[in-house]
Amino acid sequence: MEPFKNLFSPELVVCFGHHLQKHLVEFDRKVFEQTILSQLESLELKGRAQLIADQVYVVLPTSQSERHAVLYALLHPEEFDNEGQGSDEDGIRGWGVFPLTLLIGQREIGAFDDAMQLLKAMTKRFTSEFGIRYLLLEDQDRALAILQQWADDPNQHVRRLVSEGSRPRLPWGQQLPRLIDDPMPVLPLLTALRDDSEEYVRRSVANHLNDIAKDHPDLIAQLANDWMRGADKNRERLVRHACRSLIKQGHPLALKAFGIEAPQLDLVSLSLEADVVQLGSALSINAELQSTSDVDQTLVIDYLLHFKKANGKLAAKVFKGSKTQLAAGTTYAFRKNHVIKAITTRRYYAGEQGVSLRINGQDYGYVSFELVM
Repeated sequence: MEPFKNLFSPELVVCFGHHLQKHLVEFDRKVFEQTILSQLESLELKGRAQLIADQVYVVLPTSQSERHAVLYALLHPEEFDNEGQGSDEDGIRGWGVFPLTLLIGQREIGAFDDAMQLLKAMTKRFTSEFGIRYLLLEDQDRALAILQQWADDPNQHVRRLVSEGSRPRLPWGQQLPRLIDDPMPVLPLLTALRDDSEEYVRRSVANHLNDIAKDHPDLIAQLANDWMRGADKNRERLVRHACRSLIKQGHPLALKAFGIEAPQLDLVSLSLEADVVQLGSALSINAELQSTSDVDQTLVIDYLLHFKKANGKLAAKVFKGSKTQLAAGTTYAFRKNHVIKAITTRRYYAGEQGVSLRINGQDYGYVSFELVM
């Protein structure tokens, strides 16, 4: 698989040179391209994007109005269907826009409203979710007021930017500390987008809410209950995705949004088919649950593996088990095989580990096993 950094390739640099030459007087295309190409190979993805951003800025006019005119002129004319498309002879789009959004965020804050409009144009060709964060950090209230105006924009990429650009913990992006501490200012924006016609936009809203839930779980759990009233299937899917972390954690109020109440049952037994497990083999979990309720109940059964860490302590990792309807007064047999195999995101340590269940947010039982490397 080709390295991700190669999205910023020599071919893209040449494409930039081609378009800059069309719009700049006395532009030395050879110097521009060689300055970037001489450093490109040694840099990773973000470093390459920053290098292009810096060198484009160097050759732009010093006049703000002329500079902005050139930036608009560089952009590909297509405003809607740019997904998976790269820059070409018609203009810059796709990953080529990323350096331009960095340039705006880092260099054009002094022209705040114009910078926001440039980012709006750029997000139609890629995404401005990284560049716009500079402006949110500079003047959050001003930026959010403009984003509110974009919530009903006809372009779905602009509407998505309203949510994605203001996510407090956007992967790869700068964090937004004020919104981490107090997410209330963005809730009206997310509410305006919750029933958007595009799944692409609704998924961003769900991811944004999941970000907020990491710092304000009770707020998002309550919001989930509010949004589920009268929700259609699309909104229900959004809310469920937004609450994925809370559901995994067993947050009672979040579970209640989906009709999952505190369980009424006894754990009759929890056992393993073998109490010694070799790395690479399966751990077989068996449990028997007895209903103590006089009505049927929905059970969401997850299991926790308590893995040994380097310091000898145990840390629990939640895994999806099953969902079932448990009739009043009946029993349910839970069975699960979990292969404990080497993966790049976890390091295992030999010794005693453990298993427990989490049912509708409540933890049940504990049984230990020995992991042999």
